[in-house]
Amino acid sequence: MSESTLRIGLVLPDVMGTYGDGGNALVLRQRARMRGLDAQIVEITLDDAVPDSLDVYTLGGAEDFAQRLATRHLTKHPGMQRAAAAGRPILAICAAIQVLGHWYQTAAGEKVDGVGLFDCTTSPMAERAIGELVTQPLLDGLTQPLSGFENHRGATSLGSEARPLGKVRHGTGNGSRDRVEGVVQGSVVGTYMHGPLLARNPELADYLLAQATGTALAPLDLPEVDRLRRERLAAAR
Repeated sequence: MSESTLRIGLVLPDVMGTYGDGGNALVLRQRARMRGLDAQIVEITLDDAVPDSLDVYTLGGAEDFAQRLATRHLTKHPGMQRAAAAGRPILAICAAIQVLGHWYQTAAGEKVDGVGLFDCTTSPMAERAIGELVTQPLLDGLTQPLSGFENHRGATSLGSEARPLGKVRHGTGNGSRDRVEGVVQGSVVGTYMHGPLLARNPELADYLLAQATGTALAPLDLPEVDRLRRERLAAAR
């Protein structure tokens, strides 16, 4: 992290912002500021090269054509890939998992090469997964259930270099027989959960902040967030 400011990359919100996942960057900024840290969001659009110098990166979900634009841009400007190689945390939501994988197949059956940050591939499922999604986290450092809203048709298969983010308790997740959800590889975390995800899962938000700052963070006392979590977890029962 820079000495004075935590820089949060909001990557391609102009094409990967269909489902409001830009809210994850807002949550990271607010939770940092509540701890007395200066934090700013750096928006990276199709007009910008992707820098490799930010402290944490977030990507959101989108449709097939937008995914193609994002894949092309991230391949041409591989700053985020260099940041991942340096161990900086990256959060990828829904279609961003597919963009960062080896390849994904569109609804029309066309196979599109991905960026290759994740050892995974994605093909269409027979039916779309829509609704509340709850998992038990498998990522070291997380102890609380993860919850979000899934809205996708992608079945994501993980290779040997990747591992799942959580075990599905309610919902579809990756669409695999072993009932897992998301993908973790190095410092990159992917999930099909919208919500925005980090508003509903403060423990994961603080995990990413801790990775970005290199500092252990004490939990924030926010009763309204606790109420939101209880409400969303109850909605999935």
